[in-house]
Amino acid sequence: MPGRLQGKIAIVTGASSGIGRAIALAYSAEGAKVVCADLRPESRNDASPSELLATTHDTITSSGGSAIFVQADLGEAEDVARVVARAPKPVGEVSPEDWDKTQHINSKGVFLGIKYASAQMLKQDPLPSDDRGWIINTASILGLVGATWGAAYCASKGLVVNLTRAAPLECAPHRIHMNAIAPGYTESKMMEAIAENPEREKELEKAHPFRGLGRPEDLAKVCVFLASEDAQWVTGVTIPVDGDYTAR
Repeated sequence: MPGRLQGKIAIVTGASSGIGRAIALAYSAEGAKVVCADLRPESRNDASPSELLATTHDTITSSGGSAIFVQADLGEAEDVARVVARAPKPVGEVSPEDWDKTQHINSKGVFLGIKYASAQMLKQDPLPSDDRGWIINTASILGLVGATWGAAYCASKGLVVNLTRAAPLECAPHRIHMNAIAPGYTESKMMEAIAENPEREKELEKAHPFRGLGRPEDLAKVCVFLASEDAQWVTGVTIPVDGDYTAR
């Protein structure tokens, strides 16, 4: 039985590990051909030994799917991990350099992705449904709510949320869908520092009415929906995937 993304080509950035890996695998399971883009093919996550044996694109091809790896300079993404891992600062202590770096990492990459992906989609023949493509941005729950000592990060992700509202107005006449996911606190390499602080981890678990942390697979399922014909009348929205964190 054909999957919901049969015949589609998906470009997934950060596909070697974490949320990006989960999204790439989910897209392939639904029939998409996947371009796995990252700095290197090996996972950066603290994964089990069995996971580390196979890269994302090898995992897809060995299960009968179609995938290639394309090296992309995601050195800035490495900076994201370092910025997030550092102790946050009150807004009055954030240097202009740190502010600019945070906006560059979290916002400019999304803008460039929209710019070049939409240009390519305009060159393509539309599908029978008249659709030309689907763009899914990654925002954050901290683009929807505030966080103490997180002004730079919240501002950068808020830009993604509002860009996902504004840019679709220009893309909609061409039937290019554009939405975003806003991940809550999710099991990942960047959460390790928090996991090392039991009190902080308990606080976060209590902040989620569903309790605990999300999984990369939870986000991947929403991305499959947003990239499929099931979301044909959905554009310009940001969907929190956060165990009800933002409802409090």
